[in-house]
Amino acid sequence: MPPGAVLSLTRLPMFRLALLYSALFAFSTLVLFAFIYWQTAVVEIQRVDGQLLHDAQFLGNLKPSDLKDTIDNRVMPDFRRVAHAGLFGPDGARIAGNLPSLPDNLKFNGTVHRVNVPAAHLTIRAVGLPLPDGTRLVIGRNVESLDNLQTVVIHALELGLVPAVLLALGAGGLASQRTRKQLQKVHETAERIMKGDLRERLPTHGGGDDLDRLASSVNHMLDEIARLMDDMKSVGDNIAHDLRTPLTRVRARLERARESASTQEEWQVTVDRAIAGLDQALRLITALLRISEIEGGRRRAAFEMVALHQIASEIAELYEPIAEEKEVEFSLSLAEAPLIAGDRDLLSELISNLVDNALKFTPAGGRVRLSLETGPGGLILAVTDTGPGIPPELHEAVFQRFFRSDASRSIEGYGLGLSLVDAIAKLHGFTLEIGDNNPGCVFILRCCE
Repeated sequence: MPPGAVLSLTRLPMFRLALLYSALFAFSTLVLFAFIYWQTAVVEIQRVDGQLLHDAQFLGNLKPSDLKDTIDNRVMPDFRRVAHAGLFGPDGARIAGNLPSLPDNLKFNGTVHRVNVPAAHLTIRAVGLPLPDGTRLVIGRNVESLDNLQTVVIHALELGLVPAVLLALGAGGLASQRTRKQLQKVHETAERIMKGDLRERLPTHGGGDDLDRLASSVNHMLDEIARLMDDMKSVGDNIAHDLRTPLTRVRARLERARESASTQEEWQVTVDRAIAGLDQALRLITALLRISEIEGGRRRAAFEMVALHQIASEIAELYEPIAEEKEVEFSLSLAEAPLIAGDRDLLSELISNLVDNALKFTPAGGRVRLSLETGPGGLILAVTDTGPGIPPELHEAVFQRFFRSDASRSIEGYGLGLSLVDAIAKLHGFTLEIGDNNPGCVFILRCCE
């Protein structure tokens, strides 16, 4: 592997995580072997020491006449419990037992010590007791097996720890190498996307790991970005089309006035018509800016506790004359409801747009109904009409900017009313649904508490 690849590999979080796991594994292994060492060395030595003290106390309580016989006849054959014993005179001469001489540096204070017996080339754990008649008793045990066990444990630790760490590092390196290759592919794909190829998507291998889930999330985001860009292009085309019409009319009228207008009155009429056309274009731009402002959430600062039934009642009073003029039956069913948090002006605009839309598409002799009731999940506001209705396949499309169904081509408007309603509903956390009224449709606003 090239040095640069090795350097980049060590910078990967996966490799660093492998190092951390290796260190934790080494530490846990060290603790485990330390526990085994403590069990085999410390605990076993404590057991041996306890047995030596018990045997020494037993022998020390015997009569001097019985002590020598007990050592030779009872203690010496029991090699599993006491391997070494000796009774020595005041001058250090051996009286009984298998110890050839007194151990070096053994203190006769009734405690166990690790001592050497040069004459026998031994290292033992021994306890020495001074007896009343001046003799000295030594009871010991060979701990060579314990020393060997400690050595085996230490060697096992050395032999097991290093391969374990190397294995963990190797596994981490392999995983890091695989991750590095995946990240390299992601980086190359991201470079192509940044250069403008929005059809590219990050590679996935179907493993379901974190990188796969991240790539899938980014791909979904790219799909959404591509859709939004298509929507923006469509919106831009619609804006250009809807602005071109009034501006073209304004320009044509001004050109005709320049060529044919001869009186101030004619110029005045032309200017008024030009201003009306410019106002139409400004209304379009204002509506778009208002939708963007609402979708950006900047109006949430104006939220207060409002009574939705009062707002709906005020809107109904404004539209009752329009309904009478169109010969449309307009009815109300507004239940008094608890206060909700919201922007009063925006909620007024939402209800106004729904009612206006219903009256606009309901023919003479039809019916429009505005209702408000309390449901299990909160308030439910509904606007029902008997117009041509909206096909189910267009229920989502009608909330898009500039959308106009075939049935509405001849009706004045920009196709922004329902987009504005949808933006206001989302700002308040409400849900907006379209149902079938057979004939006509019903717009249902669910105001969650």
